[in-house]
This record gives sequence, structure tokens and C-alpha cells, in this order.
Amino acid sequence: MILTGLISDGFAASRLISFCAISESRNLDYCVNILSNLENPNVFSWNTVIRGCVESEIPEKGLVLYKRMLTRAGCRPDNYTYSFLFKICANLVLYYMGFQILGHVLKMGFDQDLYLYNGIIHLLVSVGELGLAHKVFDEGCVRDLVSWNSLINGYVRRRKPREAMGIYQQMITEQVKPDEVTMIGVVSACAQLESLKLAREIHQYIEESGLNLKISLANALMDMYVKCGDLEAAKAMFDNMTKKTVVSWTTIIVGYAKNGLLDTARKLFHDMPEKNVVAWNAIIGSCVQSNLGLETLELFREMQVSNMKPDKVTMLHCLSACSQLGALAIGMWIHNYVKKQDLSLDFALGTALIDMYAKCGNMTKALQVFNEMPGRNSLTWTAVIGGLALYGNANDAIFYFSRMIDIGLMPDEITFLGVLSACCHGGLVEEGRKYFDQMKSKFNLSPQPKHYACMVNLLGRAGLLEEAEEFIKTMPMEAGAMVWGALFFACGIHGNLLIGERAASKLLELDPHDSGIYVLLANMYKEAGKWEEARNVRKMMMERGVEKTPGSSSTEVNGIVNEFIVRDKSHPQSEQIYECLIRLTRQSEFAMSEASTVLNDFLLGF
Repeated sequence: MILTGLISDGFAASRLISFCAISESRNLDYCVNILSNLENPNVFSWNTVIRGCVESEIPEKGLVLYKRMLTRAGCRPDNYTYSFLFKICANLVLYYMGFQILGHVLKMGFDQDLYLYNGIIHLLVSVGELGLAHKVFDEGCVRDLVSWNSLINGYVRRRKPREAMGIYQQMITEQVKPDEVTMIGVVSACAQLESLKLAREIHQYIEESGLNLKISLANALMDMYVKCGDLEAAKAMFDNMTKKTVVSWTTIIVGYAKNGLLDTARKLFHDMPEKNVVAWNAIIGSCVQSNLGLETLELFREMQVSNMKPDKVTMLHCLSACSQLGALAIGMWIHNYVKKQDLSLDFALGTALIDMYAKCGNMTKALQVFNEMPGRNSLTWTAVIGGLALYGNANDAIFYFSRMIDIGLMPDEITFLGVLSACCHGGLVEEGRKYFDQMKSKFNLSPQPKHYACMVNLLGRAGLLEEAEEFIKTMPMEAGAMVWGALFFACGIHGNLLIGERAASKLLELDPHDSGIYVLLANMYKEAGKWEEARNVRKMMMERGVEKTPGSSSTEVNGIVNEFIVRDKSHPQSEQIYECLIRLTRQSEFAMSEASTVLNDFLLGF
């Protein structure tokens, strides 16, 4: 084309640029080179290259091309130029750049163009300006189904389902017929509302209106039923689907896991014809949420064996499992993996690492991660404060809390749980009172039952049992088991049977099957020399069929966490373990016998 001079033909050049910009084998750098060397490229050529940028991994390059376009004489942007630019700003959430381009649109007189009008609404909802988007929608001279869909889906993405449903109802009132895109937004709004009644009404409307139930809408309906608690309806949707995607499988697996049917969820997961990292994360995350740390790490090993590369979400789930189990070695391996894969230590990953190290007993490493993070948010500071509180470093926890406030970060309810817990461990009664009062007076946070339980624990440990009991009476909500349990435990420490009996009575009203209450109350009676009362408590426990919850312990060996329960034989090496325990018992009995003989001989020598 260059040798024949055909490159100077505007139509022929635009076809070449179109191929280089938007075909599957596109090469944007080469395309931009051609565009730059054309004498008078037409607006179609510029738009095609900008569109290619929108669909590429470097959309921001489209904005650079737009600036270059403005400097070229004889080439004026049109409505398509701005629609592509709005998409770039919406996808990258470029707030200020989007408003600058909106100013150009108004200056050029394109504000009445329906295509651009929809682009403006999409931009505004993408950058979070829902009120302004709604205003543009209400005051616009033109609107079509795309306008309605943009606004409905914008509210859904910002988790404002009631507003989305309000627009949908207005749409039906104005007799605008919804399409599949509309209903995906409406179904997603129902899922967020978790209203099963509304979900069934919407599903019925979809069936009666004759809408084509494409795979994306079917997946949305299944997700809606899962989140609204109707697993049977979700299962029926799944079974009736002629074509199932990874999203379909993942949705039903999450549904089973959410309802506690993890065995079925895992079976379905292993039956999946194709798995991606999202599916792996779904089943691993479900195990974490069910506090099944061992199963989580087992799945993580399966994921590695299957050659599926974990992502940042996988790492977050596995770090949570390590925190639950106290599996330090595995947590450190994950930390090294994060470094090797050059995963950025963002707020979420850095906070998860701090939490893991703190809960696994290595606060030094937790602080090291904290100091290495390029940026920290309030959750990161909260994790450090909570970790220091866990290890009884009360003064350090309060120091970090003060630093957090000094740099302008706002604490939340969880931050104050860490601070109050630190005061409790450190016996800092006055400081605890001060921070509890500051929650409401300074930071406008309403104390929750956990905060009241912390204060009762603090006062109780300090021996201020009467004050703790009076404090419970001032609570704005009904005191639960957590609060009364804190008082009851403190009574056990200080041997206050009078208040202890009242606390135990409240606890047994709330949960008559908690074995710990009976055991501690019986022990308190024994220590007070009230043997008859202690026997009565044990008798009451037997009559109510309450059994003492067996204790469990776990140990990590060579990166594998082993969990043991009393009289449990589920461990694959249980026979060898019991044989070893028998040998150790015999050795200890022999050693005791030998020690007794030596002691007797020694005493006879006198």
C-alpha cells in the first residue's frame, strides 16, 4: 500500500487501521504508527484506534490519542469518539477526566445525542455519582432501554437494590418492556435484598413475559435463589440448564456450601468438567467461612497439584485458614509464595498476613510486615492493635491506636474491640473506661454487645464485680451470653459465689445445654465447700442430658496440621499414635516407680 500510494486513500487506510486495531490479531503499536504517519487520517480511523484501546489492556492510551487528535488540523471528534472515551473513563473510574470530557461534549453540542446520553449515564454511575446520573436521566429529552438499564445496573453495582427496584417499577409503569440485561439487574437486586417472595415474583414475570432465558440470566436467577435461601429452586435451575458454564457450577457449589452441605459441594466441585481459579476460590472460601481450616489447606494442596495457579483471593483464604489453625509454617510458606509471585502487598493481603502472624504467635513478624507495607488503611492498623492486644502488649496496642488517630484514620467497632481487649489484658481500668466513652462521644460509634462484654471482663478481672453487674444493667440492649459469661468467669476467678450464681442463672436461661456453665458453677461450689450444691449441679447436668464438650488440640508437623480429639481414631496414624502413648505411659509409670524406690531408700538412710 505504501509502495503503490494506496496508503493515501482515506478509505483503504481506514480499513487497514481497523484490522490492526480491533481484529483478534491486533497490534495497537503498529496501528498507532500507521495513524501517526498518515497525512490526513479521517475521524473513523481515529475512532477505530481509540476503540481498539478500549478493548485492550491499555485503555488509557485512548485518552492520549484523543489529545493528539485535538491537535491535528482538519479532524473534529464526533459522537462516537466521545462514547469510546466515556467507556474508558467509566472502566478506569477516572472521575475528573470523565467530567472534563463531558465538558467537551457540551461545548461540541452533542448533549442531545442518544448514544452519548447513555454514555454519560454509564460514566456517572461508574464513578459513583448516582444522584447526578438519576438527574441526567430524569431531565434528558431522549431515553431508551439502554438508559433504563444503565441506571438500574448502576444502582445494583453500588449495592442499592431498593433504588434499582424503584426505577424498574417506574419503567414498568411507563410501559417500557425490559430485556435480558434489565432482568439480570433486577434479579441481582433481589439477590441483594434476599427477599424470596420478590425473587419468585420476578422469576414468574420472566417466564410469563417470554424472555429468552440465556445462560447469563439463568445464572443470575440461580444466584438469586442461593442468596434468598431456596437451595431447591437453585438446584432445579441448575438441573434444567442445557448448557452449564463455570459460573453455573460455581454458583450451585457455593449454594450447597453456604447451607452447610460441604460434602455435596465438594463432590460437585470434583465433578466439574472445567475449573478455573474462581471456582477453586469459591470452594476454598466456603471452607474458610465454615471454620474448616484443615479442609481449606487440603483443597489448596489439590489446587497446586492440578497446576492451577492461585491468585490473591486464594492467598487471602489460605491465610485465614492458617489463622484459624495456628499453622505458622504454612503461613510463612504462603508469605514466601506471595513474594516469589510479586503479588503486591496491598491493604487486603498485608492485613491478612499481619493477622496470620499475630494469631500464629509471631508478633515480631507481624510488625515487620506492617512496616514493609507501602500503604496502610484502618483495617491494617486494627490488625496490629488486635494482635498486640492478644499478646497482652497493652501499652503498645494503645500507642499504635494513638498513631492511627494522629494520621487521620478513623477507627471502627473492631478497632475498639482491640483497644478494649488490650486494656483488659493489661488491667488498665481507667483507660478502658475512657476509650469506651470515646466510642460514642468522639467517634460517633454505638458500642455493641462485644464491647460491653469487654468492659465487663475488664471490670471483673480487676475485681470490680459489683460495678460490672451494675454496668450490665445500664446496657441499652438485652445482655446476651457473651456479657453474662464474662461476669461469670470473673466470679470464678475471684470466688464470688453470690454474683456468680446470678450470672449462672442468666446463662442457663440463655443456653441450658452449655456444659461449661455447669462445670464452672460446680467447681465454684466445691471451692466454697458447698459439696451438696456441687452434686446438685452435676445431677442437673445429667438430667438435662448435657455432656461435657470434648477438648481438641492441633499440632503442625512438616507443614501438615494434625487435629486430635479425646478418644478420636479418625487420624490415619491413630494406631501408631495410641501405641506410642501406651509406651510413654508405661515409661512414665516405671520412672515414677523408680523415683519412689530411690526416695524410700534415701529416707531409710536417715
